[in-house]
Amino acid sequence: MKSLFINSSLSFLKKYQDYSEDDLEKLQYGLEGIYLTITKMIVIIALAVLLNMFKEIIILLLLFNVIRYFGFGIHARTSLECLITSLLLFIILPCIFLRTNIDYRLVNILSIIGIISFIPFAPADTVKRPFYNKRKIIIRKILTISIGVIYFVSSMYIKNKTLSLLLLTAIIIEAIVINPITYKIMKQPYGNAKK
Repeated sequence: MKSLFINSSLSFLKKYQDYSEDDLEKLQYGLEGIYLTITKMIVIIALAVLLNMFKEIIILLLLFNVIRYFGFGIHARTSLECLITSLLLFIILPCIFLRTNIDYRLVNILSIIGIISFIPFAPADTVKRPFYNKRKIIIRKILTISIGVIYFVSSMYIKNKTLSLLLLTAIIIEAIVINPITYKIMKQPYGNAKK
């Protein structure tokens, strides 16, 4: 199904413009990302609806994507790996935090550890997107930490416990996806620009 989507999209695009091999490779990479995102989102949203957590999961995804935009983090190697990881992080983890009597202080502590981990680990690159520009790395690091602090402080003042927990969950998820241990577990290289 993925190959059909990518190949038909590339064929359609090639009708209207000539592309170099390099451009076609970039287009293919982008189309693959679009396909994986759409199929993954369908599964996540369907589960969120079944679990009566649609609004919460959408809010979490928005909050996470804001912090991930600057902090980056690991990408799964296969679509199945991506789906399983996404279900763990965006369905199971929020279910644990929102549906159990988990101690709120524990979530706060995990969030603080997460923000501290942004200092050495954010932004985290991938093999396909290594970071070389030191100035951009510093800017992204500062922005990732700043957003994490804003989320944490906001969670202390927001009266809505669900929204507060979602802010903290977004911090924790970003800390997980930038951590070198996660890269090791997923058998992916860390610090790619240095290599």
